[in-house]
Amino acid sequence: MQNQENLTIRFADPGDAEALLEIYRPYVEKTAVSFETAVPSVEEFRGRIRRILEHYPYLAAEKDGALLGYAYAGPFVGRAAYRWSAEVTIYLREDQKKKGIGRMLYARLEELLKARHITNLYACIGIPAEEEDEYLTRNSMEFHAHMGYRLAGKFYKCGYKFGRWYSMVWMEKILSSHKEHPEEGISCLF
Repeated sequence: MQNQENLTIRFADPGDAEALLEIYRPYVEKTAVSFETAVPSVEEFRGRIRRILEHYPYLAAEKDGALLGYAYAGPFVGRAAYRWSAEVTIYLREDQKKKGIGRMLYARLEELLKARHITNLYACIGIPAEEEDEYLTRNSMEFHAHMGYRLAGKFYKCGYKFGRWYSMVWMEKILSSHKEHPEEGISCLF
């Protein structure tokens, strides 16, 4: 784990769109981690950040003025009965993996979501349909398992990218107990 001195976990801002998009770009262009096949424009990415920040946290890891990664939550499925659940996403700059930054981003994200009365977290993760290849490994699935997520479901060969089929899993983490009468989530903390 790298020295975390001077590392800040802060709320992302639409002004971070260009730098965050550069973190995301290699996942679209060189991997099947993202099932997107074209890199979004800066304007589209900025809009995504704005939409998330209306109701959910969008966090960035920054050190010495450089953005190293980001994580955010969003609605799970989008129906009212799911409002105590959220989908989470994380991306790290290619040279910043396995340094503890992902753990720090998710820890802060979970803290904020728990304060919002979110009980269930879900991560949608691409995995190789069969053998790992140069575009996709099981690293994300292993990271989420390490963070306390468990397998909730698998979709076989549902994504096609780079001339091959990939599968997808949903992983789940329960943040807090399921009350008979749950408190309403705070519509916007951020």
